[in-house]
Amino acid sequence: MAIQSVDAKTLKQWLHGQTEIALFDVREHGQYGESHLFLATSLPYSRLEYDIGRLAPRKSVRIVVYDDHGDGVSVKAAKVLIQQGYQDIYILSGGTQGWADAGFNLFAGVNLPSKTFGELVEHQCHTPRVSAHDLMKMMVDKEDFIILDGRPQSEFKKMSIPGAQCCPNGELAYRIKSHVSNQDTKIIINCAGRTRSIIGAQTLINLGIQNPIFALENGTQGWYLNDYVLDHGKVAQYALPLVDDEMLDASKALVKKFAIPIISDDQFLIWKNEEDRSLYLCDVRTAEEFSNNGLPGAQNTPGGQLIQATDQFVGVRNARIVLYDSDGVRAITVASWLKQMGHDVAVLQEGIQSKVSLPSIQIDHLRGLVKMKSSDLCEIYQNGSVTVLDIRGSMQYRKGHLPNSLWAIRPKLQEIIRGARESILMISDDPALTYGALLELDGLDLNIKVFELQGSGFPKEIETISTQTIPPDSDCIDFLFFVHDRHDGNKDAARRYLEWETGLIAQLDQDEMNLFSIQSVL
Repeated sequence: MAIQSVDAKTLKQWLHGQTEIALFDVREHGQYGESHLFLATSLPYSRLEYDIGRLAPRKSVRIVVYDDHGDGVSVKAAKVLIQQGYQDIYILSGGTQGWADAGFNLFAGVNLPSKTFGELVEHQCHTPRVSAHDLMKMMVDKEDFIILDGRPQSEFKKMSIPGAQCCPNGELAYRIKSHVSNQDTKIIINCAGRTRSIIGAQTLINLGIQNPIFALENGTQGWYLNDYVLDHGKVAQYALPLVDDEMLDASKALVKKFAIPIISDDQFLIWKNEEDRSLYLCDVRTAEEFSNNGLPGAQNTPGGQLIQATDQFVGVRNARIVLYDSDGVRAITVASWLKQMGHDVAVLQEGIQSKVSLPSIQIDHLRGLVKMKSSDLCEIYQNGSVTVLDIRGSMQYRKGHLPNSLWAIRPKLQEIIRGARESILMISDDPALTYGALLELDGLDLNIKVFELQGSGFPKEIETISTQTIPPDSDCIDFLFFVHDRHDGNKDAARRYLEWETGLIAQLDQDEMNLFSIQSVL
């Protein structure tokens, strides 16, 4: 099958039409985050075969891939997708440069549609907010209030507002009645920056919660920029679920307000058998709940994160997205937001009691994969007869790696191994990166053994070293510095990030504005 190309103006028409399309930026994540198309999904070449089946489940869907100039990694990626059985593959002519030359905007950052949507919600719904200074005064005055952190437990543990409780946005409808029993209690929702604070606060307002409700302006970053102290390392505990008649009625009101389809198993089966539409089945509950009784072929998309980072779960524009839960309120609440974001979304009537399924994503078995045990690592490494390739993220490599090991990333892998010994010891902490790297080296006359690091890291018997500048920043194409530095004591980075976030709306053209349809419930 020949690789096709598409010019920027034609792609622009496709992206804003009604036909399904998947647009993948196949550069590494740091490159993507510096400058990309608004509706692009990050699908790094390093992870391509591992993630493509989840992001684009239908092999006949139209897929466009791009890189910087249209003549580099996008060509490799297009060939891989054809080998994977995808039938309608295009490369954007000129890549990001061709897009800019056609007069279209490029965007920095990640999760652009979701973050822009949050800014639009605040503008159009006039979501109430309090500043860090206001919240500190409430603390000093010992007012009746509660702070709910709308992020997942892992982010809450990294940093949190003193006294805050963890309740991810997707859980608000399910647990808010356990958190708050007095209608006079002020409810403040926070996140790390802005989006989840806004969406969380507006979620409670849309559900008809009568308490005074506010988003914490600029989240933990705003708190830090005001020189207030954050907590670190707090272990999050969820409040017990409590869904009463009031919350069920509130969810029914959302169904009516936003015209959310509630579908039967039979309807799902009809959609499943339609060969010209992509279908996603998304469990919006917590990871713990999903592991107990998730439906076959579903992916776990905790509700708050599905709103916050839709492009990380759904790679096809105009696809059908079916949500489910165990309680009848979480899926509906999440669906109300996805509908306003322009997605074709429905809720499964029977929830976890449903009998529906989708085919599980199959990852082909890698021939010749030899995984090492910890007990063998010392002997092989100290023998000195192997080339050690460390394919973990660049920041993980900087924190600690084996002396004399080489940091390697798939787009540069064949260049790096020139002159390497025939025996290679590959260090990894991610099966997706392992999979991509081994496929890149497939067919070469190499003896490759893989050591996969677990949570405890390298065996204690092996001494590691750390480096602050190796690999140099210019080589760290997998890491987006301005997003991460804002949480690591860099106030300038935090300010730049917030300026970027609040400036998103001004960068949109009319087509991009028209993607969203935001409605106030009041």
